Amino acid sequence: MSQVDWLSQLVQMITIAGQLEVRCTYGAPWRVAWAQSAAQEIPFHVVLKGRAVIEDTEAGTTRELVGGDIVLLTGGSAHVLHDGSGHASGPTYNRRGSAGFTLSENEGGGALLDMLCGRFFIGRPHDRLIREYIPTNLVVRAVPGYGEEGRVSASSNLANLVALMREESADERPGGYAILNALSSALFTLAMRAASESEQVPAGLLALAGHPRLAPAISGMFTNPERSWNLVDLADLCGMSRATFMRHFQDKLGRSAKELLTDIRMSRAANELKKPAMTTEAVADLVGYRSVAAFRRAFTDKMGMTPGQWRRLASKAE
Repeated sequence: MSQVDWLSQLVQMITIAGQLEVRCTYGAPWRVAWAQSAAQEIPFHVVLKGRAVIEDTEAGTTRELVGGDIVLLTGGSAHVLHDGSGHASGPTYNRRGSAGFTLSENEGGGALLDMLCGRFFIGRPHDRLIREYIPTNLVVRAVPGYGEEGRVSASSNLANLVALMREESADERPGGYAILNALSSALFTLAMRAASESEQVPAGLLALAGHPRLAPAISGMFTNPERSWNLVDLADLCGMSRATFMRHFQDKLGRSAKELLTDIRMSRAANELKKPAMTTEAVADLVGYRSVAAFRRAFTDKMGMTPGQWRRLASKAE
């Protein structure tokens, strides 16, 4: 199994959509603030040209971004972007484009910035899965180049996607709104792939998937969560002893394999429970529980509500 398998399963399971909201073209000095996002939303920023400093006011972190950098704030925390000069910024002028996003400009005469801003929308309750296993502020670089064995790298594919987003957001052509939102959705998946293949893989699920010896266990759990996996089975997939597998897994993810498997099962169960024809018993069996009572306990523990409560809530929302 390849890394693409687990990533495809994850994206299909969490039902993610993207939306481009603002294209910022500023001259320094400039400053923009973003409020705390809703639970099912992840803001993203793509620096096309220039330089920006991002401050996460909740995490207390500051980082410089340059052209080609893409940042995903999986925690949805309030944050500020600015030019880093410390000078007071002037007013911005916004106009709505026909493609559905806002064009924001200012009159600053300093260093130029060109940046795309938007957000990803994740179906409930899968935002919890993303926030627990993906770094709070994930920065990925989109640069042309080749990976191993002369293959086009994920970062290069990401750069091509960003270039297409830049072109579509520059011209008001028919279908622009639909194309930009489709590209924004693809941006999430390509960013995850590029992060897992980078030399400095961030902690969490991406570090686990980027580990060549541990990746088979991730693919196995995502592809067949209903299987009665035990530590010996997963260790065998990775060609490791049980003790070595447990140590490496915990070190990379910060959680046990059992915890990850349970989270995958409950996320899949949440999707299945939305289907009127699926009984709780059938869903329990589908995600690997032979005991309905055990399934109900696990679901309630992870989701904070019973399967029946979730089914009614999801039905009402739809």
